Amino acid sequence: MSAELPHLQLKVSGQTGIIGGLMDEKLSQIKSFYERAFLEIKPRNPLPEINVRFYPYLGINHTIRVRDGKVYVRIGEICRDAPLDVQESLAFILVGKLLRTRISPAVSAIYRDYSKLSELREQALKNKKARGKKVISSPYGEFFDLETIFERLNLLYFGNKLKKPTLSWSRDRTFRILGHHDAEHETIIVSKSLDSPEVPEFVVEYVVFHEMLHILHPVERVNGRRRIHTPAFKRDERQFAYYSEADNWIDRNIAQFRRKARKRRKR
Repeated sequence: MSAELPHLQLKVSGQTGIIGGLMDEKLSQIKSFYERAFLEIKPRNPLPEINVRFYPYLGINHTIRVRDGKVYVRIGEICRDAPLDVQESLAFILVGKLLRTRISPAVSAIYRDYSKLSELREQALKNKKARGKKVISSPYGEFFDLETIFERLNLLYFGNKLKKPTLSWSRDRTFRILGHHDAEHETIIVSKSLDSPEVPEFVVEYVVFHEMLHILHPVERVNGRRRIHTPAFKRDERQFAYYSEADNWIDRNIAQFRRKARKRRKR
């Protein structure tokens, strides 16, 4: 990721240098944690150049990437004020993931426990609702009506007990992600690639049904990890009348749809 945060500027004369100096000092400390993590996890490897910045992710997200031999770390803005022992724990977690090395549970627990704090998660949720944007088009496609499909599935499988979220076809034709449920914005988006006469209706129903199950079975957190498709979710998913047929159709045809779309773009 190439985007970087601009330097903090204050209108009060003389304050910018003080704030900037404090930020540089803190980032320098945090950078030293990543250097130590590399040296301890892979002591025989040369230490790479490391760039650390805070980044305004909406949630509790952090990334570490290698580009042109340099390591770029982006720490979620929400953790800017995290204690230094938490920053150190996060450094070992991210470097461990990058180097595919298991980190001591005692070390990773410091960050895991901090990330579970209710006030931190509440702030992340507020950020998503305040700044997160959903591109909504319409539930009425050229060939399929998502509103009608939702209402039919809600009656057949959920006893009309699910609250209807905002339903919409995606703006673009996507093939990797066919459907998405956004709990924060109470939205289900279905890929526009499925709004086609070549797609059986039971396939569109299956994708909508899958996303509806995310409403019934919210994401669970076990030991700090997100569990999206729980055993209960998978059990209920198989209750869909055309589960096997829809799953097989998607496996057989989506790659072909993707190739067709690429050919159309080249013309």
